[in-house]
Amino acid sequence: MNPSDLFAIALSGVKYAFFLYCGSAMILPIPSVWQEHKIWAPKVLPSLSFFAHIKVFLFNVAWMGCTLIGGLLLVPKFILGKMFGFEASYEAYMVENFTARLCQRLFVCPTVEIRGEENLPAEDGSSPAPVYIANHASQVDLAVVYSLGRRFRWIAKDSVRYLPGVGLTMTIGEHVFIKRTGKNKKSVSNLYEQSNKAIQSGLPMFFFPQGTRRMGVRLPFKDGAYRVAIENESKLIPISIHIPLSCWNNWYPLNLLWGGSVENVVLTIHKPIQAKKDSDKEELKKQTYDSIFSVLPLIGEEIVDQKKTK
Repeated sequence: MNPSDLFAIALSGVKYAFFLYCGSAMILPIPSVWQEHKIWAPKVLPSLSFFAHIKVFLFNVAWMGCTLIGGLLLVPKFILGKMFGFEASYEAYMVENFTARLCQRLFVCPTVEIRGEENLPAEDGSSPAPVYIANHASQVDLAVVYSLGRRFRWIAKDSVRYLPGVGLTMTIGEHVFIKRTGKNKKSVSNLYEQSNKAIQSGLPMFFFPQGTRRMGVRLPFKDGAYRVAIENESKLIPISIHIPLSCWNNWYPLNLLWGGSVENVVLTIHKPIQAKKDSDKEELKKQTYDSIFSVLPLIGEEIVDQKKTK
C-alpha cells in the first residue's frame, strides 16, 4: 500500500470521526432529557409533559449546536495560542454567553429578573476575584446565570468534556473538570490549583456547592467553594435561582402567539460575605445556605421536612 493510499484512508477516518462528533449533537441531548425527567419525577412536583420533553431536547440541541459552531471557529486560535502564548478563553466565554441567552429566550422565558444587582461585584479584574455560589435544581440554571453579565469559570464533571460543542468550548474557555468517582485525588488537587490560579488572576469561579441538581430537596453544601474562598480570602457571592414550577410545562414560546404570559426565572444576588484565612468553613456554609434559601419557596420534600421539625 503506497503512502497516498494510507493518507486517503487516514483522511477518510478523520472525516468520519468529525461527522460522527457533529452528528452526536442530535443524539446526546436524549440522556440530558432523561436526567431532567428524573429531576421532575417526584410526585410532589409537576412531572414533565410531552411538550416539556420536546423543549428540553431542543434546549440541549441548541446548546450543543451553538457551542459546536462557535468552538470549531475558535479551534485555530486555540491551537495557535498554545504555540505562541495567547488565549482564546474570552472568545469562548462570548460563545457560551450568546448560547446561554439564546437558549433561555427560546425555551425558558423572555427575560431573567435580577434582584439585588447592587450586590454584584464590579468586573474590574481585581485580585482576589469573588467566588459565586448558587443553588442547583435544573439545566435551566446553566443558562440563566449568564444574565448576570459576569465572566467566570465553572467546575464541571469530567464527562462534560466529551459532549459535542459544550466540552470543546469549555476546554477552550479553560473551565475546570473534575472526576467525581474512583481515584480522583489528582483531579481534586487540580480543581483547587486551577481555581486558585483563576481567582488570583482576577477571574471569578462559579460553584454549585450542592454538587448535583435536585428540585424540591435542599441538599447540604460541599466544601470546595469555601476552601477556595478561604485560601484566597475572596468574597463569597450567594445567588438564589428561583425556577417557576411551570418552567418546562408552559407553552412558551408558542403562547406568545396568542398573548399568553410566562413567569420569569428570578436571580437574587445577596450581600457578599468576606472569607478570611481564619474563617470557620462551617459558619460560612451556614451563612450562604441561609441567604440562598431565604428567598426560595418551599416545595416537595422541603415542606415535609419543615413540618417534621415543628
